[in-house]
Parts: sequence; C-alpha cells; structure tokens
Amino acid sequence: MTIFEISKPNRIGFELPENNIEDFELNIPEHLIRKEQPNLPQVSELDIVRHYTNLAAKNYAVDVGFYPLGSCTMKYNPKINEKIANFEGFSMIHPFQPHETTQGALKLMFELKEMLCEITGMEDMTLIPSAGAHGELTGMLIARAYHLSKGDTKRTKAIVPDSAHGTNPASARMAGFEVIEIKSGPDGRVDLEELNKALDENVAVLMLTNPNTLGLFEKDILKISEMVHEKGALLYYDGANLNALLGRTRPGDMGFDIVHLNLHKTFSTPHGMGGPGSGPVGVKKHLAKFLPIPEVIKEDDKYKLNYNKPDSIGFIRSYYGNFSVLVKAYAYIKTMGNDGLKKVGQMAILNANYLRKKVEKIMDIAYPGFCMHEFVSTCEKFTKETGVKALDIAKRLLDYGVHAPTMYFPLIVHEDFMIEPTETESKDSLDKFAEILAKIFDEARENPDFVKNAPYNTPVKRLDDVLASRKPVFKFDFGK
Repeated sequence: MTIFEISKPNRIGFELPENNIEDFELNIPEHLIRKEQPNLPQVSELDIVRHYTNLAAKNYAVDVGFYPLGSCTMKYNPKINEKIANFEGFSMIHPFQPHETTQGALKLMFELKEMLCEITGMEDMTLIPSAGAHGELTGMLIARAYHLSKGDTKRTKAIVPDSAHGTNPASARMAGFEVIEIKSGPDGRVDLEELNKALDENVAVLMLTNPNTLGLFEKDILKISEMVHEKGALLYYDGANLNALLGRTRPGDMGFDIVHLNLHKTFSTPHGMGGPGSGPVGVKKHLAKFLPIPEVIKEDDKYKLNYNKPDSIGFIRSYYGNFSVLVKAYAYIKTMGNDGLKKVGQMAILNANYLRKKVEKIMDIAYPGFCMHEFVSTCEKFTKETGVKALDIAKRLLDYGVHAPTMYFPLIVHEDFMIEPTETESKDSLDKFAEILAKIFDEARENPDFVKNAPYNTPVKRLDDVLASRKPVFKFDFGK
C-alpha cells in the first residue's frame, strides 16, 4: 500500500501559519510556475508514521537475520560507525565551505587514503567513486589514459575471465574497450593457456578478482602478473572480495596496478538498495597523475583540495565522494586495528569453510575443496531429479527468516548458490542455516509442489515472473 492509498480529503498533518511578508517579485520564469496545486497525499502525521514504520518492518537486513549474499560481503555494521558519522562536525558541513573550515573532514579523508593504500599495497588513491562499479569505470578510464599518454592507441582490448562480476565487462565497455572473455580452467581459476592466447599487443588491461567469484584464490597470480606486464598491459583488481585477504596479503604485492575497493562491503558500512556506497580506486605510482580531481593533499600541516592535475581523467562525480561512508570506514579501520583486520580475513575464511562442509552434505559444491571467503554450491542434479530449482529453494528460505544467497551466479555454474557467511556470523547462525537448508531439501523430495509455490510467510508471495516480464508495472498510478 502506498501513502496515496491511505489519503483522505482534507486530512492535515501539518499546516504552515500564514506569513506577513509583503509580496515581492521572485522573477521566476513563467514556464516554471505551477499552474495548479500539486497532487499530494492528505494524511495526518500519525498516518505517515504508521505507514513508514510498517514498511520498515517488512524490510530485511543484516540486523534482522542471516544474509549470506555471496560476493556482496553483507557483514554486520557496528553502530559506533553510525554514531561517529553523525557527529555534527561531519554531518553538518557543506562541500562549498572553504577548506579552512573543514580541516577535520579533509584530514579524515587524507588519513583514510593513506590507510587504504597501506592495506592494498597501492601508492596513491582517490576516494571519490561512489560505488564499486563506479570505481571500476574510474580504474578503466585511468588505464585508457595511461596508454594514450604513451601514444599507444592500439590497446583497445580488456580481458575479463568468464567468472568475473558482471560489472567488469560493462565497465570496460563503457570506458571504450573491446571486451575479450577467457574461459576458466577445470579448477575454476584462470586458465594460463587461454590467457596466453588472448594476450597480445592490443590488450590494455586484464580485470581480475582474487579470490574469484567461486571463492578460489588465484594461486598463479604472480605468473599472471608477469604475463600481463610482459605484454605492456596493466593488471586491474576488482576489490569486491578483498574481505578474505585483509591482513594476509595485498593486491599491490601480487602485481596489480589498479585496485578498486568497496568500502560498503569490506569496511563495514551499510549497503544495498542502490546506496550509499563508496568505491575508492588505488594505483601504483606510475598511474597516480591520472587519478580524478580533486585530490586531498597536505601542505604545511594544512589540508586542501587540489584541482591542478593536468593529466587527470577529470571529474567523475560531483563533490568528493559519499563522505558519510568514508567516515564509517575510517571508524571501522581505526576500531579494528592491524590485528583486528587480520582476524577479519581469518574468520571470514574459517566461517566459509565450516559452512561449506555443512552444505556439501546437502547439495553439491561446484568446486570442492578449500575455499576462501565464499563458495558456490549447485543443485543441478537435484533439480533434474525433483524439478525443484534453486529459485524455489531460495524462495522457501525466506519463509524461515533467512535471506537467500546470491544465485545463478557466476554463470559458469548452473542452479547455483554463492554463499558468503562473513566473519560476523556465529557458529550457531551457520548451524541453523545448514539445518534450514537440509529441511527444505527434505520438503522438496517429499512434496516438490509445496516448495515450488513458496514463499508463504512473506508480505509478497510468489510472483508471476512471466507476467512481470511481459507487463511490468514501474509506477503507482496517482490519478489526477
């Protein structure tokens, strides 16, 4: 139900008092002046409060229950981060203020940049990109600028493994590159022979996620780095899965030239529903001059924004990034410290492998054996036997108060779940999830149609996917 559906004529929530200001000329262009009253809902304040409170109660979040969304690292977000981000000195400043009045905020961004460089093994970084995919695009524009600065116009290709996040080829294409997909090897990792065939003098960059989306560490990463650099290309790191590496190793030490991070994943700031996010991009020294403007610099113990970068790729968004997200990430890193961040990676890997051993008794693991922070399971054989698909199991999970894992991705595995428990979940949570999953598989064997029609307990029941595809409803009809 929308707020318009509970609207009643002449019901008032708040009414401004009449003003005693004399009429004056606003000089508003005629075409911008409203000719009739806006169609606003007529509701009381209590109506509004109840409406949005009820909507909020229908939302699912990591604060409500288990959220094993593979490759999205939906970890718990400490409330101290929110408290700090709401400090008046952070929440009430304006980007148009002179830098003399925003020294604290600039110092925070400068120090955050330095900390992220240390964590990733990069030598410079921008905090401006506002999401992971935005960071990818920024990184690819930097790669293009680098090659063009050398007069190397023939490098028009970007190599992307078939297990990559879908935003990788999209970002590369938006930056003007031709995308070359290479197949994974039998072990789910980059096939070195396929990579060698694809590498030529026209390749600008290889985009790689490590660990990859199958939860597997690219054990040949140093060889891959050597192969890419021998051809004069750059190595790009998709940082969506960095959570597994914290305190253990760094992308820069593996040979990556460009790194994008997801502060809203690895560094524990809320994400989902389109934002807010943050996708900083780090680079090695030879690419630093191409970073977008402005950059936060320190001169004579003062901080300011520098726009004087003639080789920069320029502006990539308004202002200087999603600042509140930067504050939360800063608070998280400072709270955790070196030892805490290292334990994050250790516990993320431990939890994933513990849950993998539980799940492999229920359904097949696409690539059996030790994983990093996540793993991919498949019920392809089970679907052939019972007709119950991964989608049906995912819908039934909702009835048990558990958010379904990422599904049908990566595309190289069929009828699959990508499961990432993160380090913040307890053993009890993992045991409970495995028990629920086992129960659903038992239900599917005994009564397939029951599972096929799930969910039953959610505010919205099973949708007609065919009708939704053919006759989508994108907006509420407000009437006239």
